[in-house]
Amino acid sequence: MRSQSGGRIQTAVTFAALVFLFAPLIVVVLFSFHSSGSLSFPFEGFSLRWYRATFESPQFRSALENSLIVAAVAAATTLVLGTLAAYGVSRASPRLKGPLALTFFLPITLPGVFLGVALLIYYVRLDLQLSLTTIAISHMVYVSPYFFIVARTAMDRLDPALEEVARDLGARPVEVFVRVTLPQLWPILLGATALAFMLSFDEFVITFFVAGGDTTLPVFIFGQMRRTVDPTINVVSSLLIGGSLALWIMAFIYAAVLQRRASAKKTEPPTAAASAVQTAGAPAEAR
Repeated sequence: MRSQSGGRIQTAVTFAALVFLFAPLIVVVLFSFHSSGSLSFPFEGFSLRWYRATFESPQFRSALENSLIVAAVAAATTLVLGTLAAYGVSRASPRLKGPLALTFFLPITLPGVFLGVALLIYYVRLDLQLSLTTIAISHMVYVSPYFFIVARTAMDRLDPALEEVARDLGARPVEVFVRVTLPQLWPILLGATALAFMLSFDEFVITFFVAGGDTTLPVFIFGQMRRTVDPTINVVSSLLIGGSLALWIMAFIYAAVLQRRASAKKTEPPTAAASAVQTAGAPAEAR
């Protein structure tokens, strides 16, 4: 009896937590389709008028385009620089690993307001005009530690023997990285890049200080809410929720496909990593 009552309590607590987390999101999405401008119950009917008004707004389209550009640039640059940094730290001597890793973690320990003010002062000192460029640089500083944590953790789990075998077979360091290390890491790096993209796309505090005359979507939402609160805010929020949910579903499906392929390859010797080692170490004439 006690186990049954305990299970019921756990179920009730779990259900209450889910309601607490998702009920506000459901309300936001619901009122984005409200036929009137009211943001309170009773719900009077469904309409797409607020979606049409949002997409017809040139300010919204410009802010959305700016956010996509900044997030794409920040994520792509972080992918390149963060991968190189994580690889260098993971292959550094044990004495240097700690200080180097701590250096890359520092932006996480700083509050967003402090980081935004510091970057603003830095740009002013350099006489650099605030624009999308300064936003993208600031977002790189903000998202790089998160990417670095994921990438370095993945690299630390790799089997160093594969790289050693490739080097013993005559492969150059670049060939070892491209043909042996990178094929084992790229799914994780792709996921970390998606994380960096979403973090950049949603960033507001740092952007608020370094945006200048350009507006990203979070800054646009903040500006709209300062003037008035209407269902167009719900529309933008619903679009962001839908985009995040779509990316999560895609990542889940992609991870499931990779897991199935990995399970299938276990029964097909030689492994892809071993083949890559052989290819990387083979003489140029044989390749």
